[in-house]
Amino acid sequence: MFSSEVIDSDSHVDESDATWDYIGSEHQKLRPVAGTFDDPDASNDYWLIDGARQHRAKRSIRDVVTKTSVEARELSDASARLRHMDKLGVSVQIIYPTLFLKNPTLDPSTELALTRSYNRWLADRTAGSNGRLRWICVLPMMSPGRAVEELRFAKDHGACGVFKKGDVEAGHAAWKDYFFPVYSEAERLDMPICFHQGTGKVAVVDGSGTSPESDFIDLKAAAVNGVSVVLTRGVASEFPALRFGCIEVGASWVVLVDHMYKRRLLQRSRRSDESPAPDFEAPVFEPNRIYTTIETTENLGTILRHISEDHLLVGSDYGHADPSQEHGFVPKLHELAARGILSPDGPEKILSNNPRRFYGLDERDV
Repeated sequence: MFSSEVIDSDSHVDESDATWDYIGSEHQKLRPVAGTFDDPDASNDYWLIDGARQHRAKRSIRDVVTKTSVEARELSDASARLRHMDKLGVSVQIIYPTLFLKNPTLDPSTELALTRSYNRWLADRTAGSNGRLRWICVLPMMSPGRAVEELRFAKDHGACGVFKKGDVEAGHAAWKDYFFPVYSEAERLDMPICFHQGTGKVAVVDGSGTSPESDFIDLKAAAVNGVSVVLTRGVASEFPALRFGCIEVGASWVVLVDHMYKRRLLQRSRRSDESPAPDFEAPVFEPNRIYTTIETTENLGTILRHISEDHLLVGSDYGHADPSQEHGFVPKLHELAARGILSPDGPEKILSNNPRRFYGLDERDV
């Protein structure tokens, strides 16, 4: 029998014109403007932000591949999304952004206007879902004080995590004390730091709708770097109750990061008699409260030698049509358990127990 509760730990929303309706009248010049390339074969549409074109997916292509509707993806009709979740057998979705996967601006005023409007839009669109639509907030990281204020608003309005770039963001690496006020407040509010694939770079698209960033270096590797540096630079120790996640990157990275972290400890022990040599069999991710989403096609047998089932999540990438898309993950997890790759309780942990713990979901949520 499949789990009665399924939490989709990585779904998405597509921003729409309505997303920016919460920008004040005095800042309308900062409002993104939707546009279409002259080339009919262009792979994407765009948002015009600060005079530059940012990626926006073409709807006609996306709906066919993702099997979703524009009403569900853009939350113009939240009930349509909930009905689709019912058909998919999903109890709760954790919603990540689309535009903010790449940095849309280097201007602090624009960033503040966009992030505030996005958070208020999503708070309103998910408010009537009875806890089934939870979301990850985006923060104006170039304005640290306002970021903390925005984090408090988000917590009070249904957000259950903080979206964070793992590479340089707002001119600072993820381990710098520049971000400590955000980390401290997130810890106090019981909200995890979510290193989702993405980049702090501004990725402007050309006339064909494509941008020059690397799919691996600037997207996947950036998130892994975020998790790695909170280990090696002591951020996880600095905030002993704060949880960290690596989202939409798979989990094969844990083998490399585990080994690299212990090699760093070995190097320290060689330099100082006061630093003990590391135990290469000791767990790294569990004591540092690090979680990761998995892909069901990965070599989980190897991965589970480095991270516990208790720290694994899974997500569908709902609404997106990239290689991370994971349709039908529930039966796939149960098949892995039947083959002995996961424990008999593994699917329930990954689908329900772990995401509840990671995202701090109240038991009153569906």
